[in-house]
Amino acid sequence: MHILVTAGPTREYFDSVRFISNPSSGKMGYAIAAEAARRDHCVVLISGPATLAAPPGVELVRVQSAEEMFEASVAAFRKCRCAVMTAAVCDYRPAERLALKLKKEAKRRDISLVPTKDICAHLGGIKADRVVIGFAMEDHDPRIHAEAKLAKKNCDAIVLNGIDNVGSDEARIEILRVDSGWSGPFSGSKAQVASVVVDLVDSLAGGRSG
Repeated sequence: MHILVTAGPTREYFDSVRFISNPSSGKMGYAIAAEAARRDHCVVLISGPATLAAPPGVELVRVQSAEEMFEASVAAFRKCRCAVMTAAVCDYRPAERLALKLKKEAKRRDISLVPTKDICAHLGGIKADRVVIGFAMEDHDPRIHAEAKLAKKNCDAIVLNGIDNVGSDEARIEILRVDSGWSGPFSGSKAQVASVVVDLVDSLAGGRSG
């Protein structure tokens, strides 16, 4: 089965060197890609800036911005049976990127932000009989927000995780499926949690067919 996995943060630049981002390490997405490849799935891993090496047997596509991740994801999804959207894509980007480094001055600077494209919602809208699994990083009312995200993005399942997972080698998740509701929590190393997520992929997308 062909599987798309997104991972890591994005960087949204406001001048030639400075950007808005987040502390996502990409570890969860890379672990999922590695586990899926270990099970003989064909994996395309689209990664924002991360210091991790490409997992064996995985096609790695490196990107920087949310727009680049959007374009790469849409292109890769054309041949994929399932998408697992672990990337921590910035929700906003600067409305303008300056060509040169902004020099410091003793005055206030305001940056106008505009929304980035919602990659997971876009894939959910075009998936037809394919499977889209989203991730929800929540720091309050987690199940309420995950349930809303499941419906809004037309996902088949949402993996709920918390901010304590960011950058860690360990993770704790819960899973919300359209067809069966909540399960979990599941805790362990990110490799162990990745196995749970790939089990979910196999269950929803019909094993290695397609």
